[in-house]
Amino acid sequence: MDYKFRCQCPITSALDILGDKWVLVIIKQMLIEDKKTFKDFTQSDEAIATNILSSKLKCLEELGIIIKTQLPDNKKTNIYLLTEKGLALTPIIVELSIWSDENVRELNSIMRDSPEIAIMKSDKNTFIQMIKDNYKSNTEKFR
Repeated sequence: MDYKFRCQCPITSALDILGDKWVLVIIKQMLIEDKKTFKDFTQSDEAIATNILSSKLKCLEELGIIIKTQLPDNKKTNIYLLTEKGLALTPIIVELSIWSDENVRELNSIMRDSPEIAIMKSDKNTFIQMIKDNYKSNTEKFR
């Protein structure tokens, strides 16, 4: 895949990949909400359109952030799993959660309270490792 970047800046280059409004939502759904199948994603609260979801999953696969495979007991159903590159985004998801809690909550009256936020804030690195370990444990049977 020959990806076009706007410039040489590392932040801009990362945003060229991750800056789309759906990419981090999909990664968050996989990492935290245990979404694996196309149907799982379409039934989420975020309500991503199927054509956009297809496009984003394909892009994430081409970038090596996720892999597509099949359920062991149902070869007709594709599942999507984060790669190590995808799991490396866990600290970004955690930081965004903390930032949102501290800066967006006042703007979003329907934002849910999450006990995990307090844990994230008190021991971020342990929480990040716990999320990664939990994801790996929940997906190892599919690899």
